[in-house]
Amino acid sequence: ALLSAVENRTVLLVAATTENPSFSVVAPLLSRSLLVQLKPLEPADISTLLRRAIEDPRGYDGKITLADEACDRLTALAAGDARRALTYLEAAAESVEESGGEVTVDVVARSTDKAVARYDRDGDQHYDIVSAFIKSIRGSDPDAALHYLARMIDAGEDPRFISRRLVVHASEDIGMADPTALQVAVAAHQAVSFIGMPEGRIPLAQATVHLATAAKSNAVITAIDAALADVRDGKGSVVPPHLRDGHYSGAEGLGNAVGYRYPHEDPRGVLTQDYLPDDLSGAVYYNPTDHGRERQISTTLDTLRGIVRGGR
Repeated sequence: ALLSAVENRTVLLVAATTENPSFSVVAPLLSRSLLVQLKPLEPADISTLLRRAIEDPRGYDGKITLADEACDRLTALAAGDARRALTYLEAAAESVEESGGEVTVDVVARSTDKAVARYDRDGDQHYDIVSAFIKSIRGSDPDAALHYLARMIDAGEDPRFISRRLVVHASEDIGMADPTALQVAVAAHQAVSFIGMPEGRIPLAQATVHLATAAKSNAVITAIDAALADVRDGKGSVVPPHLRDGHYSGAEGLGNAVGYRYPHEDPRGVLTQDYLPDDLSGAVYYNPTDHGRERQISTTLDTLRGIVRGGR
């Protein structure tokens, strides 16, 4: 409805939103708009604002004072939001305004229970913080990961959303370098599901620390994505006859399961045999790293591939 009016300049659209315009404004209108991002104020700016509110005639006109420690506390609680800083100051000033006293740290503590988390359950903060959470785990920084976990918990994020992300991360970024990571993540998800919050924060924290300190490998996700890419490109001919189902009447006559070699008949438990379709013969998808347990897997896999494909 606005597009043509904005385009021919009948309407000059000026708007402010806490939403991400990239998601909440249609692309044609967005392309005809100038976007200006308002970022959180620096602590020094918030402190200046608070001092001005105390001294300015439009504010408290010097009738009360603000202790340095209280100013620092209010600045921290505001988290870069000027409106929030003034709201907290007003709440703290109510108890000392009549007596013309001083706003101290104790007064601030009595007036404001805690900082209001900068978090929106379905907006930028939701995605930015969980992104930072996962990247901190991937980067092996448990302290940073716990910080972002705490921000999500304090803001009331669904703990099952957090635990699901941990389960995904355990396979995506750790995989076979530490196979216990997936077990821990799934256990944390189950624990949160039946004990709830606030106790659920403990298994979430345990899983976060475990994953952050685990050896890392993306070989598993790389392998499945490479295999999927081949399938989607049309690669992979018919299943080799000796691998087909032979458990029905007439299967043998069709050649199904004929020639299949049972690996347990070999003392090593593995033998030479073709398993891939003919047009993918020799394909390699899984390439283990030398991190954690994958160092051992790499050696074992070389031996296995040598026997299965090379006849050693």
